[in-house]
Amino acid sequence: MSLFADLLSSVFERRYRSALEPELSGRSIQELCFDLLGSAGEVSGSVTARYILDRYNQMSVAEKAAFFWFLTNDLGLMPEAVHTALAKYESIPNKSTYLAFMQAVEPRRQELARRLNRVPGATAQLVKLRADLRELLPENPAFDLVDQDFKHLFSSWFNRGFLVLRPINWESAAEILEKIIAYEAVHAIGSWEDLRRRVQPSDRRCYAFFHPAMPNEPLIFVEVALTKGVPGAIQTVLSEERDTLDAIEADTAVFYSISNCQAGLAGISFGNSLIKQVAADLSRDLPGIETFVTLSPIPGLNDWMPQRDKQDVAKGEALRQAAAYYLLQVKRSDGRPRDPVARFHLGNGALVHDVHAAADLSANGMTQSSGAMVNYLYDLPRVAEYHEGYATEHSIAASVEVQTLAAAYQKSLQ
Repeated sequence: MSLFADLLSSVFERRYRSALEPELSGRSIQELCFDLLGSAGEVSGSVTARYILDRYNQMSVAEKAAFFWFLTNDLGLMPEAVHTALAKYESIPNKSTYLAFMQAVEPRRQELARRLNRVPGATAQLVKLRADLRELLPENPAFDLVDQDFKHLFSSWFNRGFLVLRPINWESAAEILEKIIAYEAVHAIGSWEDLRRRVQPSDRRCYAFFHPAMPNEPLIFVEVALTKGVPGAIQTVLSEERDTLDAIEADTAVFYSISNCQAGLAGISFGNSLIKQVAADLSRDLPGIETFVTLSPIPGLNDWMPQRDKQDVAKGEALRQAAAYYLLQVKRSDGRPRDPVARFHLGNGALVHDVHAAADLSANGMTQSSGAMVNYLYDLPRVAEYHEGYATEHSIAASVEVQTLAAAYQKSLQ
């Protein structure tokens, strides 16, 4: 019945749009937005919403900026209405005054986004719209208000309960595999053969989160190597000459690449849920796997590293000491680590397990960390404990070896 209703709705929408085309084409996108906000009819609203999205997709960068100024200035909060509604609620706190206050404190652009999202396929378009908005933010900081509204809405629309975890393998649709190649953000996939080596062998896994409204667009994906022991270099993980391991012989799952795919979903956290879900699935399917670690980049190390240390990077132990100190002791003003990857994994409840020199000899690896990489350990029974300590006190869980390396670097500064 739902499919039949959608089919009828689509037919009526096309006929309705055809009849309204002359009227719609003569109105500005701002006028169309006000029309949509005032529309009560489902079909007429869908037609107007579709026309707005189509119009937006044809805009130049300058026209898009003007549209975002409209959202910022004309569809924001109305402070006087907020004050009035709050006063009425404080005087008579009932359902009516509460609903009036809730309506007053919500910018109209949020309701506009909801009405636009009623159109099939609109969710992906709105995610792209926010990506456009964020590209314009550096030169238009006032747009941050609009960005926060989209982030608020997307946090609900892309709640973990709506996400679907799907394995990606060599039999997956070509459209999906092409996007995995395009979206890989940590270790570039250079060819289809390179991709095959990452998803086809028995000791390799790839998983992605999808949303029902965007079934062919991965939101985030993780690549996993099943190994014996904890690897200390990405070259060995990605080597073309490596020997394939039977999955049932593996004792370690290595999360070696996590890539966010949608710029328009920046700030919406999926990685925490993804890693924990994948770890749970692997534990169920392969009981022999007892260790869950990452092999992660340290993207901010070279930017921070003092010049005197850069002269010693050829000395592996010196680099390991500097990297350990950087991860454990170099903080932002809010008390959290300077390194963004560290913030991500420590916030998920991981422990800094080990650091390695000569671990990523690619051009990117040498540029960002002189080749250093780090293992974050997900000790499943203690993840909640480490997460709580980091969230409440910014405490960083680390192995004795990493603490010793950091202490040695600290001593060298004295």
